[in-house]
Amino acid sequence: MPSLQVHFSNRQQPDQPLQPGVQRIVRHASGTVRLDDGSVGPLLLAQYCLDDRGLWLQVANGIRGIHVNGRPVRRMAMLRAGDAVYADGVEMVVRGDCETLTHPPGPVAVDADNPQVLLRGVGGQHHGRSFTLDSPRLVGRGREADIEIDNPAFAAGHARIECHGDKVLLRDLGSADGSVVNGNPVRHCWLQPGDQVVFDGHHRFVLEVPLLPRPPACEGKASNDDDAGAAEAMPVAAATRRSRRWPWLLLSAVLLGVLISALLLFGAR
Repeated sequence: MPSLQVHFSNRQQPDQPLQPGVQRIVRHASGTVRLDDGSVGPLLLAQYCLDDRGLWLQVANGIRGIHVNGRPVRRMAMLRAGDAVYADGVEMVVRGDCETLTHPPGPVAVDADNPQVLLRGVGGQHHGRSFTLDSPRLVGRGREADIEIDNPAFAAGHARIECHGDKVLLRDLGSADGSVVNGNPVRHCWLQPGDQVVFDGHHRFVLEVPLLPRPPACEGKASNDDDAGAAEAMPVAAATRRSRRWPWLLLSAVLLGVLISALLLFGAR
């Protein structure tokens, strides 16, 4: 189970780890919003539920104004590291682990054999789009950027995302504010599958790695040639079965026509 903690953006409380089970988000009579251990009295706004399936946010009955990454949540939402939860005007960021670097490695030649690693947009202007990482991707402002962030204050060359063998590197290019990975401000960082990267506060991306290819057939099983032969034989067998059905269908149609004619003839009398 990943190590997660709740970070209060305005420093209302120190960072608090999320433990397996339920942790409540409550509002006290003083108006402060905090994580509570389940004591009676404060108003329940929502609660974090952490189990083997992941992290969930459950909104209390009758409560409105709960948002995740700027989107309202009425009942329940699944969370990942890097998501921002807004409750009663307080922002709480779910922070996870990330592997930061002080000195990133030098650029490498593009490896055509790299898997089709994807950076999928989950928030901001690139929501729903996917960018393959078969070549380095420049993040910045302007048409020269592979991942363009339309903000005049955003650097033309903010960062670059590149593959180094089976690893993915987020390389800072001297930006003013850096980037955010799993809720943590970073400059250079190794990215893992499932990591969430945020640029300019609300442009969100998740790194996705496809499943590994299926292993080759074991000895004693049909070879590729046998599989190809079986695939060719299947359409032939299907065509044979269809040709055998035609006489029966024709006979059924003739008998049905005779029956309808007889009913019309004797029914008229």
